[in-house]
Amino acid sequence: QVQLVESGGGLVQAGGSLRLSCAASGRTFSNYGMGWFRQAPRKERDFVAAISSSGLITAYADSVKGRFTISRDNAKNTAYMQMNSLKPEDTAVYYCAAALTVSQLRRNEYESWGQGTQVTVSS
Repeated sequence: QVQLVESGGGLVQAGGSLRLSCAASGRTFSNYGMGWFRQAPRKERDFVAAISSSGLITAYADSVKGRFTISRDNAKNTAYMQMNSLKPEDTAVYYCAAALTVSQLRRNEYESWGQGTQVTVSS
């Protein structure tokens, strides 16, 4: 089981950018697909993006396509999400998660998750 820690959240103005990082422990990081999810106050946790263990396959929620980019560096045991053109509706706690496949992540099925990092986008 992989341990995950998110960082990189903060307060930005609409139209701004943030880069989130997800640091993973263990020696099997490269075996896992990685995903990002977000949860706004009083709302469910929603899928945002996922990347396969190889980095060759990515998936995005329609609401972030063209604005967010997920990536990973297996040598650093870290996954990233570059968030551009941020909107107030992107405000949420962002969580990273690990699963064997992108399809599992798309179904909100994951083996491990982090504690989250707050992203707040002001008007």
